[in-house]
Amino acid sequence: MAEHKQAGDAREMSFWDHLDDLRKTLFRIAIGIFACMILVFVNKYIVFDVIIFGPTSSDFLLYRALCSLGNLLSLPSLCIEPFSLHNLQNITISGQFFTHVSTSFWFGFVLSFPWIIYQLWLFVRPALYENERSAISKAFAFSSILFFVGVLVGYFLVFPMTLKFMGFYEVSKSVDNIFTLTSYIDTLTILVLGMGIVFQMPILILILSRIGVVNKAFLRKYRRHSIVVILTLAAIITPSPDPTTMLAASIPILLLYEFSIYICKQ
Repeated sequence: MAEHKQAGDAREMSFWDHLDDLRKTLFRIAIGIFACMILVFVNKYIVFDVIIFGPTSSDFLLYRALCSLGNLLSLPSLCIEPFSLHNLQNITISGQFFTHVSTSFWFGFVLSFPWIIYQLWLFVRPALYENERSAISKAFAFSSILFFVGVLVGYFLVFPMTLKFMGFYEVSKSVDNIFTLTSYIDTLTILVLGMGIVFQMPILILILSRIGVVNKAFLRKYRRHSIVVILTLAAIITPSPDPTTMLAASIPILLLYEFSIYICKQ
């Protein structure tokens, strides 16, 4: 069995001891998510009308910022024509209620992420040696920061650009785009949480480097391969004919890769 290295007192733990610790950890994580979920649930107006449906209007921050940049660089194509996507539909009796519940859960997960990471750290810490704890603790702490940065990039950059293109793409003028509430929420959740997870890449590489799986030379050797993969993923996430959209989504991930090389162990 794995040995928990307590400060000054190492003790052997049985399988059931580990299982009991894991059960307690998962219970505390669930309590944290539930508390944040309730907080989100009772603030329905802010969550939906202000945050979730914010990108459905041309008044959204990203669109206004792109227009300002277009005016500065004399690129009027960056200015988005006024639009409003307020024709979302709910097609089931209980659809709006369960959408409210599920959205509250995912928002609760995002808000409680630091708590989740902290609980996971408490679970793995006793199994680490003293010289390992400092580096791993910093990685766990930095994980939360990267997650929130990824979520913000997904919400303010990736999702609005995807919505603007996919929401108004048409094969014929005779076909109207009418979206369901579920489709909109699912797309938002996947892209925003997906970016939060992608932004964990430096933490994953740092851990892999600590256990000797990768190193700086390996990452530098396959840099060009990684760039191709990242650009391909960005093109899939933001399927827009405008190359600036793809670049806007890929640049943060490329910077993450370079940062991963920087923090990677020799």
